[in-house]
Amino acid sequence: MTKISILGCGWLGFPLAKNLIAKGHSINGSTTSENKLTILKEVGINRFLVALESESVSETICDFLAESEILIIDIPPKLRAVDPYSEKKVFVDKINNLIPFIEKSTVKNVLFVSSTSVYSDENDFITEETFPDPETESGKQLFLAEQLLQQNHNFETTILRFGGLIGEDRHPVKHLAGKENLENPDAPINLIHQNDCIGVIDAIINQSKWNEVFNAVAPFHPTREEYYTQKAKEQNLDLPKFDSKKSNIKKVISSEKIETILNYQFKLDQY
Repeated sequence: MTKISILGCGWLGFPLAKNLIAKGHSINGSTTSENKLTILKEVGINRFLVALESESVSETICDFLAESEILIIDIPPKLRAVDPYSEKKVFVDKINNLIPFIEKSTVKNVLFVSSTSVYSDENDFITEETFPDPETESGKQLFLAEQLLQQNHNFETTILRFGGLIGEDRHPVKHLAGKENLENPDAPINLIHQNDCIGVIDAIINQSKWNEVFNAVAPFHPTREEYYTQKAKEQNLDLPKFDSKKSNIKKVISSEKIETILNYQFKLDQY
């Protein structure tokens, strides 16, 4: 049994915690909502109310990390309200404030959930060897946070860069249905299902693959127009309409390293 702390028991962190508990691990889970504490307790998660701010960290952070060997950081940057011209690095500051507490804890390994948004939108085949060149504020701060964690020698960090997240209750087609003049009809999709997110994390933990970087995207890349049109038909939604004259980014994120190093097979029937 391994003691694991999951910072952020949200859309991914909560089902991940349940999966890891079922496999015999002891899980500390955090939430920022008091209303969710009971839900975490009901499934066997040792629950903690932890708020990670740009200027402070909740006093509960020490108890949350106590006796854990692994810390999984799964908190979104949430930077939409941040002025893009501001010098404030809100998310980076949060991670910077967290690091001294990790250093003083029993945590030996950190898994940081990042995003493929750290790569630029170029017509390219992207691997882990591709140097990040983020264009969005969120991507920029994620990349800076990655560097802060991996450069720290008090623990080993694996970076997991997810593509677009989908699941039974989460799919971009619901947002795109019925819309017109959509860009990038010929651009390949780069998505990953919640079940594969959990499967990849489980493989990293089981195989102790630390101090690594992985791009986590299913090896399934039909064009946006093909994929979302088909998904709209399957769900009886209004078909999205694409404009072929609008820019076509041909970026493909490779998952070869995950398939090779982790020997992981994506469950493509759920896409």
